[in-house]
Amino acid sequence: MEEHVTHSLVVSGRKQLVLQGVLHVDSFDETEINLETNMGILSLKGEGLHITQLSLETGSLTAEGFFSSFQYTESKVKGKGKGKGLLSKILK
Repeated sequence: MEEHVTHSLVVSGRKQLVLQGVLHVDSFDETEINLETNMGILSLKGEGLHITQLSLETGSLTAEGFFSSFQYTESKVKGKGKGKGLLSKILK
C-alpha cells in the first residue's frame, strides 16, 4: 500500500468533517473517534458522532455529529525512544 502524502482536515459548522491521510481507525463510538493518520494519532471528540464514509485505500474519512475537540499526538512507533517522560526530566 502506498503511503499517503497529503493530509487535510476540513470541518464545516462543527457538524461535518472530511479528513485525508487516514491510515487506520483504532476505535469509534458516539463520543470519540480515534484514528491513525500520516501526521500522528488523531482523537476526535463530540456528541452523536458517526463515520459516514471510510476508504483506507484512498485514506479518506467523512464523519458527522457535533465536534467539540481535535487532538493530535505522536504515533507510538514514531515517538518510541525519542521523548522522555516528566519524571525522567525531573530526576535528571
